[in-house]
Amino acid sequence: MKNSIRIIAATFLLTVFNLDGQAQSSNAQHADTVKATTFKVKGITCATDVKTIASNIEKLAGVINCKADKPGATTSFELKFNPARVTEKEIVAAIENTGGCENPNDRPYKVKQ
Repeated sequence: MKNSIRIIAATFLLTVFNLDGQAQSSNAQHADTVKATTFKVKGITCATDVKTIASNIEKLAGVINCKADKPGATTSFELKFNPARVTEKEIVAAIENTGGCENPNDRPYKVKQ
């Protein structure tokens, strides 16, 4: 009887530790995930706008890389980021909360959805 209890307890403990190890492995993989996406931004009028927005995006923890097209009616920003550290919503907020080139109190940039 005592041996049966020991076997059940040992099986239980092995199962718990194995599941715990799998969960940690899964979380570690999720933390290292890199997502690539493109944000299209309206309201950009000059190269300084592009540099300022890109700089604000790159300041966000979790953003790995930000490349921008030349300024135009709609300018694309290609990003690589870790979604476990920064959300797309936070990136959009960083873009849309960037002050305008001509008037820093304006918020002229809008992300096209």
